[in-house]
Amino acid sequence: MNKDRQDHYTVLKKIESSEISSQRNLARETGFSLGKVNYLLNALLELLEKGFVKLGNFCKSNNKLGYRYLLTPSGAGEKTRLARVFLKRKTNEYELLRQEIEELKQEVHGSLQDSEA
Repeated sequence: MNKDRQDHYTVLKKIESSEISSQRNLARETGFSLGKVNYLLNALLELLEKGFVKLGNFCKSNNKLGYRYLLTPSGAGEKTRLARVFLKRKTNEYELLRQEIEELKQEVHGSLQDSEA
């Protein structure tokens, strides 16, 4: 999973789990800059077109530019698919790190035995 897809997953996950009413709130919730959230949401316009995310405005709000981002059922499916890809990548990274740590332990252990001899 490339970095953008990982960030899209983060945004979808946050949209699903909380009531996000603005890009600024989404930036605060994800830890991304406002510019990055804007970039990601613009990239997610494709997801809007596919029906993964929908925007609902606050009918009773005085701020008619205020929107709430909502994850649709198909968006939840896409988030799950991205989570699977993310999990697979992280599992592969973990296995590679585990092997590297094991090799380093053996190297250190071998060096200690050589120095004792």
